[in-house]
Amino acid sequence: MLPKIRSTTVLGVRHNGQIALGADGQATMDKTVAKNNVRKVRQLNDGKVVTGFAGSTADAFMLLDRFEEKLAAYGNNLKRAAIELAKDWRKDQYLRKLEAMMVVCDKDELLIVSGTGDVLEPDMDVAAIGSGAMYAQAAALALKKHAPHLTARQMVEDALHIAADICIYTNHNLIIAEPA
Repeated sequence: MLPKIRSTTVLGVRHNGQIALGADGQATMDKTVAKNNVRKVRQLNDGKVVTGFAGSTADAFMLLDRFEEKLAAYGNNLKRAAIELAKDWRKDQYLRKLEAMMVVCDKDELLIVSGTGDVLEPDMDVAAIGSGAMYAQAAALALKKHAPHLTARQMVEDALHIAADICIYTNHNLIIAEPA
């Protein structure tokens, strides 16, 4: 049996009219760090759309390609593209086997897209996926409540660093992007 590859904490925050999305850079194979600078955040559509992925890297790239196709097909409508991707993911026999999740955002919307056909708009404007998701989400919610003067980008950065201090599958090598 091959060792399980674990990795990733991806966090998106909407705060005071801004959205930021970030991820750490660690990929872990079994109990060993396999790579510490994986780029899990991608900008699409000339930076207007930002995506972050968790799960199998090859599967995530397949989904990113499909998502980009859906964006083009639906006039860069983020929510419609996410819903159409989730429908395909659910129906297509090959896609159904993919093991990945995505957080996607543009300047107006923040969504979680899962392989179960879900497209979720986070209730409290915090979207988190991956191994350290709950740590990052808890930290971001606390920052939104107790440090509202911070920007969305600062909240993502601080919350991911807190998650990295707690989660062994998360590191401090962060990539953070904001949609144009």
